[in-house]
Amino acid sequence: MSSPAFARCAPFVVYMAFIAIEQGLRSLMKGSLPLSESSLLYLYPVKVVTVAILLVVCLKRCDELTFSDFKKLPATLTSIIVGLVVFILWINMDWTFGSGGTPAGYDPYRIQDAGSRTVLIAFRIFGASLVVPLMEELFWRSFLLRYLIKNDFTTVAVGTFTWGSFAAVAVLFGLEHHYIIAGVMAGVAYNLLAVYTRSIAQCVLSHGVTNLVLGIYVLTTGKWQFW
Repeated sequence: MSSPAFARCAPFVVYMAFIAIEQGLRSLMKGSLPLSESSLLYLYPVKVVTVAILLVVCLKRCDELTFSDFKKLPATLTSIIVGLVVFILWINMDWTFGSGGTPAGYDPYRIQDAGSRTVLIAFRIFGASLVVPLMEELFWRSFLLRYLIKNDFTTVAVGTFTWGSFAAVAVLFGLEHHYIIAGVMAGVAYNLLAVYTRSIAQCVLSHGVTNLVLGIYVLTTGKWQFW
């Protein structure tokens, strides 16, 4: 837990492990496992709570995450604008599928009970707009973007630019998402923001704005493939 790399990587690794578990359960469902697609929706709150608890523990080791950076109003405004631009581009890049075609997405309306559905929606918004941006920015922009420059990454200033690290993180960030090209676009945008603001907190804000607005868009349009 004391390792700087562990503090920035562990929440991301656990989050991805939950995705792997979900995919494994989905594969078993094609066999004899008596589960439905709707039952898998309940895995998301467990994932979000687990990662959120881990983040609380790990943030003690992440001194570069300083929310006082939001006092720099020009940078904060830029972060919000970048987040909105990424959202607009993202919903217009739904033609960039990875393998498997259009994803079914996270559709809480598969659950008939209104109360349970509301809880799932609340967890999804909370996870997408707060937990995921914090977890991903600590991994991609705080850890990997600097680690690819120097193994002792804590000695590398946040936002330090090299072509190799910038390109690698943008591409890998894209490959993490179903919409790969849209993901690369977002990776480039958040990387540029890190270089411009020299702030992980600003990257978290921008990423959170994108995901929050995307969540509102999905709920109002029913385009669950973006979730």
